[in-house]
Amino acid sequence: MQWHQVLAFVAAVVPLTLIPGTSFTLVTQRVIAGSRADGVRVALGSACGLLVHATFAAIGLSSLVMASAQALTVVKLLGGLYLIWLGVTTWRSTRQGVQPAEPGRWRLPWAQLESFGQGFWSNVLNPKAASVYLTLVPQFVTSNSSVAPQMATLAVAHVAVVLVWLLFWTSVVAASRTRIDTPRFRRWTNRLAGAVLVALGIRTAAAS
Repeated sequence: MQWHQVLAFVAAVVPLTLIPGTSFTLVTQRVIAGSRADGVRVALGSACGLLVHATFAAIGLSSLVMASAQALTVVKLLGGLYLIWLGVTTWRSTRQGVQPAEPGRWRLPWAQLESFGQGFWSNVLNPKAASVYLTLVPQFVTSNSSVAPQMATLAVAHVAVVLVWLLFWTSVVAASRTRIDTPRFRRWTNRLAGAVLVALGIRTAAAS
């Protein structure tokens, strides 16, 4: 793979990355509600989620899912329900008197991962992330060399773009937080983030 192909792929994926979506919303909410480190964990989780899609695409599983209407519907519903769950729990966290889950209380399997898990699963269960590796990436893969190394190169480039953007946004939000961090601001930010996540979840689940 030539360097100009990688640069062309980066140029194509940057606009997609800059569009505010789930990872952007999660980073904003987690930094304001927690700390800069929480935003970094969301960014790393999102990056790992992309690597899962790249791996699936390399071995053909993503193509199988996208080709099967039933499998794609299941992925969309799971992704949508997960985002709705995140949105509802984020909104509920703004209510007075809501306490963290007790040790013995049932929790989702990945709940203990917190910020990293949220970033990771929101990308793994996002069919749009899979579509990048099924529609965009193949346009930059050539047939005169092994596919796997080319996929790996493009995946690393994609992850680098996502990490740079999300870490940059983490720093912006963290810097702004020191000036506008008040209980009321955090409460309304959580409510807005919760509403956005629910909307994204409904859109994901309902997408045709």
